[in-house]
Amino acid sequence: METYIQEEIVYSKETFFEWIRIYLEKQIAYTDGLACRLTFDALQKNDRPELWVLDQKLFVQNIPKEAREANRRIGERLIRMGIDLYSIPLLEEYLKKIRAKEAYGHPGIAFSIICQYLGIEKRQGILTFLYSSMVTLIQNGVRGIPLGQTAGQRILLELHPYLQKTTEIIEGMDADDFGAVAPGIEISQMRHERLHTRLFMS
Repeated sequence: METYIQEEIVYSKETFFEWIRIYLEKQIAYTDGLACRLTFDALQKNDRPELWVLDQKLFVQNIPKEAREANRRIGERLIRMGIDLYSIPLLEEYLKKIRAKEAYGHPGIAFSIICQYLGIEKRQGILTFLYSSMVTLIQNGVRGIPLGQTAGQRILLELHPYLQKTTEIIEGMDADDFGAVAPGIEISQMRHERLHTRLFMS
């Protein structure tokens, strides 16, 4: 996002909305969003090895170093928080694997494990993960462009039907769809590492 802002491609509520809509539908849907669904599926089948394979895929397919490292750190924090709040055995196993360098940690996997433990159904879990991801990006956009808080809330409100639609699309995806991301966004993430001024890491 910050790369697009500095290149004056994203500079207003309208241009930011278009960027975040594309990010939702063409980037996060095929990575973190689909990972949420695949985690729910693996948990339903009690297929723990599939979780660790998914963790590896999420790390290696994320080419931009900053995004890769940010996901790893956020994932580990969420795992620790889930353990502190709910004492979830599977998260404790996940953390042990991270410490043993057998896993990296990812927020999408950790979030879905917490949802499943709390009895939150798959569709609601995916939708909530997407919503929380968009809220974070909008907060960053409001500060980075900058925009007013009201404009940020309007963007979030206008995103609601796209969040519902993207959740439905994720539910119908195949595992082979994983990682089919928008190259422009991915390239901008790689270029972000070398921007002159940066407010955000990811």
